[in-house]
Amino acid sequence: MKQDIILVNGGTTELHILENILEHLHAHYKLSATVVSPKEILENDSKGTILLYLSDEEIKSFFKKNISSKLVVGIIPNKLCPRAIRSYGISNDIFEAIDDIFANTDTEPVDMLFCNGELTFNSVIVGDMHGMNQTQHNKFFNNIRNFFSNLTKLSFIDYSLTTAKGQNIQTAATGIMILEHSIQGLSHNLINENLSLRDGKLNALILAPTSIISYLYYLLVTFFYYRFSINKLPKSIGLIVTSKLEITSSKPIEFMLDGVGACSKSISLEVVPDAITLRLGRHLKNFDQTNSVNEDDKDTMRISSLPKGEEKLFLISEPIPFFKKALEEDFKELFVALKQSAVLSTPFLVLMVLSTLLATTGLFQNSAPVIIGAMILAPLMSPIISLSMGVVRGEQFLIKESAFTLFIGILTALAFSCIYAYLTPLHSLTSEMNGRLNPNILDLMVAIISGIAGAYANAKSEIAKSLAGVAIAVALVPPLSVTGIGIGFGDLNVISGSFLLFITNLVGITLAASMTFVVLGYAPVHRAKQGIIYTSGFLALVAIPLVFSFMLLIEQNNTMDKLKSLKHVSISGKEVLLHILSVDLSKEKPNVVAEVHSAEVLKQNELIEIKLRIESVMKEKVTLNVTPKIIME
Repeated sequence: MKQDIILVNGGTTELHILENILEHLHAHYKLSATVVSPKEILENDSKGTILLYLSDEEIKSFFKKNISSKLVVGIIPNKLCPRAIRSYGISNDIFEAIDDIFANTDTEPVDMLFCNGELTFNSVIVGDMHGMNQTQHNKFFNNIRNFFSNLTKLSFIDYSLTTAKGQNIQTAATGIMILEHSIQGLSHNLINENLSLRDGKLNALILAPTSIISYLYYLLVTFFYYRFSINKLPKSIGLIVTSKLEITSSKPIEFMLDGVGACSKSISLEVVPDAITLRLGRHLKNFDQTNSVNEDDKDTMRISSLPKGEEKLFLISEPIPFFKKALEEDFKELFVALKQSAVLSTPFLVLMVLSTLLATTGLFQNSAPVIIGAMILAPLMSPIISLSMGVVRGEQFLIKESAFTLFIGILTALAFSCIYAYLTPLHSLTSEMNGRLNPNILDLMVAIISGIAGAYANAKSEIAKSLAGVAIAVALVPPLSVTGIGIGFGDLNVISGSFLLFITNLVGITLAASMTFVVLGYAPVHRAKQGIIYTSGFLALVAIPLVFSFMLLIEQNNTMDKLKSLKHVSISGKEVLLHILSVDLSKEKPNVVAEVHSAEVLKQNELIEIKLRIESVMKEKVTLNVTPKIIME
């Protein structure tokens, strides 16, 4: 019978297994095979299909010595070549693997990755990838354990990476994982896309989380979601796709090559295109392996989020911060703008006067659109944001200048609104004024959210246009104008209520903006701690009356809900529809405002009966303000 196949056997195969392989080839494919040792095949100028029944190391040796040969190779699985099986998608069943070899008509050569001259089947792991190189067989509880274990092992090493095109990247990372292609059970359970065996490129994933927050996100995705997209990696991971990569560091580099530990001063990685014509296994047959090598292809570089310069040095020498540290180049422009905003200027005073006059006019006119216009004109938000930055960074210039500017702005608003109220012949409080006399904890929430938005918008120049919306939300000048009106009227209740609202807004914005700047990395926590403690203490004092006011608001809402049971009442045989408009429990005797709808005018005793029914529900005496409405059909 004609010799068709050469079976390369390392000598460790049990005789009965070898006989079964030969019998399978003959029975199913009418092929005979000559069994040779690895040394014999190397000395034989053989052509045609070669079956390898070897260990991982023997397969690597065979591939290295037959690079770019015309041999067509198939791998028969055995317990000594688990990495080759995984790398090339080969079935663990011997006869399924043989069937795949002869059923596969694809004879195009595949690429090979070499690391410091050694062939790599699976991956090269430099440093610690913190779970990214886990296998898909990890159980949920193991993931939980590994998740918390990884939280305590984060450290950075400086790396210099040079690509095939000569581009050099100086960065710091916890680890680097290099893959040539998608690997069964290892990388493709984390990476959605298929990494081709025929593109002439390696894929280097560089892990560099710059804060605890970004690291936690990375761990959550890695251990519990199991999916990364090469086209949309987490910001903590950089990507380099190139044909060659040189990695050096100031210290000896520890790495794992296919799970075997090694240490070297540098790591040289290179993809040899079209290295071996290999029959791939069934687990890779549906992968897109159609990419071809093009020497003019550009390297893919997604490294904008990798630490460099000052941030690189910080991560190597200091513990990783909880929030990402802003770099000097990031906030240099912001600091200049905030310093300018902190200083008292003529435009600030002009806008302060105009916004105050406009707000006061709108308050007397009871016009919300006019008051909104005043909010947009008001310049107070800028020095408050400057004060917030001064508080977290301990910048005396920002604190003193912005505090002085705020003080002058407050005096200006009080003076002009007071004079306006004193000179105007109008002396009654409108609903717009009354709406700013009873601040509660909800107003503090508005201030806190606005402070976060204001700080974030200032820090991100591309969204600074949203500051007008923040100014409308927080309404700094209108409560000051109401305070000035109260001074002009000599009304202490108006003064105290409206000024409490202004102080609530001022302190809430300052604290929230300060915390936002800390989160954005503009000040380390230890540096910002003192200023935040003082501001928080002041905020706690301000919050005391706001909490009581909020509790009163809740009680009033509950009372109105109870009074809904009186919506339809019968008085002296007359059907009456009762609408409770408001309940004010702040008075010594609660004040209830209601509308009464009836077919005819109600008499005094009938209105008294309605009042008694309201008191019966509320279980206390009330003052009832009734607006009668007659329904005529």
